[in-house]
Amino acid sequence: MPAVMDLSPFESDNSVSCRLASEIPDVCRTEDCCLGIDEAGRGPVLGPMVYGICFCPVSKKQELKDSKVADSKTLNEVERENLFQKIDESKSYIGWALQILSPNTISTSMLQRTKYNLNAISHDTAIDLVQYALDSGVQLKEVFVDTVGPADKYEDKLSKRFPGIDVTVRPKADSLFPIVSAASICAKVARDRVVKGWSFSEDMGDVEADYGSGYPSDPKTKAWMLKYLDPVFGYPQFVRFSWSTAQTLMDSKGVTVHWDDDDEDGEKGAQRQNNKSMLAYFSASAGGKDQKSTHQTHRFFTERRLKSLDAL
Repeated sequence: MPAVMDLSPFESDNSVSCRLASEIPDVCRTEDCCLGIDEAGRGPVLGPMVYGICFCPVSKKQELKDSKVADSKTLNEVERENLFQKIDESKSYIGWALQILSPNTISTSMLQRTKYNLNAISHDTAIDLVQYALDSGVQLKEVFVDTVGPADKYEDKLSKRFPGIDVTVRPKADSLFPIVSAASICAKVARDRVVKGWSFSEDMGDVEADYGSGYPSDPKTKAWMLKYLDPVFGYPQFVRFSWSTAQTLMDSKGVTVHWDDDDEDGEKGAQRQNNKSMLAYFSASAGGKDQKSTHQTHRFFTERRLKSLDAL
């Protein structure tokens, strides 16, 4: 039976980000501790990115190493689940916390007027998790981090933010330091479970759950994205709109929209052409006389009881 990880706070509303955490072991409040930071799901176009921390007393480092924790990317799903089970069974001295960043949060952050890129999101999330551990009473003395961007600059940033804590930032830290490996496993197990059990808030009928790895290069992922692309509203919130993969497909397969302020000179010919493509979408939705449409009306219209002029 898989180790317990209560994901219900995120699953109740997966459009927003969520913090999950284990109980803080008493020993972590009295002994000097080390903490590792890693993430899962940075690259995929589907699903959340999960940042994880794991911490334990410095005196327990060898026990953690003996448990054979390893970089989660080198393990299969069963191995990760088994190692998370070991971490859960060691809750008398190991604690963890996760920040699940929803696809919607990632997209809106990266596409807002003042750009908030993925590196900045990652740094801020890691800092917030370290601060959470400190606020919870964990006696942190050492922090090990898998780098995002230049390792030396990131290490300097964290060292200034947390004076008195020995910070080590390294590429591939999840394969160098067992405490980072443990954080990697916690983050990856959480992401796998969330993606597998994703609840679509959009009315999409029976959605095929075989969307592959979620990486843009995966043919299964590309096929799924093509199938569930709405020509006007784009994708469900399971998809990161800010990824170039999603934007390219929407540009090529979605209907064209012309905004008045896109063209100050008002190129009327282009405007008529663009407007025609949008009108053609609504005409198809209404099932005009000249064409038979198989397009399913989007819930935006059905919830508001809106109909095409052709249907009135």
